[in-house]
Amino acid sequence: MNIVKIPAFFDLHVHFRDPGFTEKETLQTGSEAAFYGGYSDVVTMPNTNPPVDNAQTIQFINTAKTRVKIHTAACITEGMRGEKLADFSLYKENGVRIITDDGKPVKNNRLMLEAFIEAEKYGLLIADHCEDLDIINGGIVNDGEISRALGLKGMNRLSEELLTMRDIQLAEYTHGAVHICHVSTAKSLQMIREAKERGVRVTCETAPHYFVYTDEKITKLDADYRMNPPLRTESDRKAVVEAIKDGTIDCIATDHAPHTPNEKADFITAPNGVIGLETAFAASYTYLVKTGEITFEKLIDLMSRNPRNIYGLTDEPPLIEVDLDEKWVVEPEKLHSKGRNCVFKGEILYGKVLRD
Repeated sequence: MNIVKIPAFFDLHVHFRDPGFTEKETLQTGSEAAFYGGYSDVVTMPNTNPPVDNAQTIQFINTAKTRVKIHTAACITEGMRGEKLADFSLYKENGVRIITDDGKPVKNNRLMLEAFIEAEKYGLLIADHCEDLDIINGGIVNDGEISRALGLKGMNRLSEELLTMRDIQLAEYTHGAVHICHVSTAKSLQMIREAKERGVRVTCETAPHYFVYTDEKITKLDADYRMNPPLRTESDRKAVVEAIKDGTIDCIATDHAPHTPNEKADFITAPNGVIGLETAFAASYTYLVKTGEITFEKLIDLMSRNPRNIYGLTDEPPLIEVDLDEKWVVEPEKLHSKGRNCVFKGEILYGKVLRD
């Protein structure tokens, strides 16, 4: 045993599906998964039903009685329709700090420019799921040698890279701030690295599956390995690791996205998304710290201190205990989320959060 006390984790990007899709997850089940994963705080995405663009839904989420503190992001545009900016003053009044049209990124560049200007006025941080849906055009996995060999329609990496470039330019032009979600390509990371060197106010996150796996996983035609952005190539995976090491990537998020087993039963028709709250620490410790890529202290920065700073919290998080020597097998049926779509299923990981 090697039990140490560390600051609890903060996840800037989860989907708890509540209200509207509680067959996938609820605020309570999602928070249980977060609690047992070592988190004290999470930020839920607003693509619920109804979307989070009104005071009633914001308060429903922010006042829920749960094991962890749930903060909600809110929509950039009304109903996430990409047609008209939502009421940012209402967000400020109701304690919202992050805005995003996650999953349906704002297509209209003029509207996104207005969003940057208004967000700065009200002290809101724009977080963007960088994806050009026109370029995706129905693709379901990374566009490359493996997708073509399997006869699957690919998701061109330009979909991520073009919107990453756009958001960096908008942040630079407006002197505003932007947080780029779940970065997965080497080119996106290089643009973010260069923007930071120029003083652009850009931060970014990645998720464990992007520094552990590649699109080789899709050869199993197992829909649990389908997510958006998709698993990329080995060169992209290595670029993600390097960006974690050199500080280009600010934090590790999970993009925890539960779906029902029936939804994930068919590879072609399955929705994208994987769960990750209860495996994120162990996967990161196993593949980044035990391999010597980063220090344990750096991992705490990535999972606790940095995301809290990005969100704007100044208080100290509670302490949790982890056993760094515990080796365990990931069994999805024993996790606390309603979802079972876990990419680390069957894997042996090191490092266990100790919760009563």
